[in-house]
Amino acid sequence: MNDYKTFGEYRTSEKSSASTALTFLFIGLGIGTIVALLFAPQSGKKMRKSLRRRYEDALENVDDLRDQAGEYVERGRDLARDVKDKVSPIARKFRD
Repeated sequence: MNDYKTFGEYRTSEKSSASTALTFLFIGLGIGTIVALLFAPQSGKKMRKSLRRRYEDALENVDDLRDQAGEYVERGRDLARDVKDKVSPIARKFRD
């Protein structure tokens, strides 16, 4: 009977909207890449060379982003450790 009462109401999905958006982004990128390759005005040899160069550039960008993310994670850990060191004496006083 509860199903009838909620008929027509909007219910949010339990899946993450960010993961859904990323999934559709990658699907769109893949379709766009395939269409671009089909209608490319370059010869096969030039296209392969161009794709290889772009692939290597993308790998470098991903590596740079991974390094940046690692730095941010490390900064976060250091900050959390500092806050914990400062707060734990106060927390001990309140517990006692």
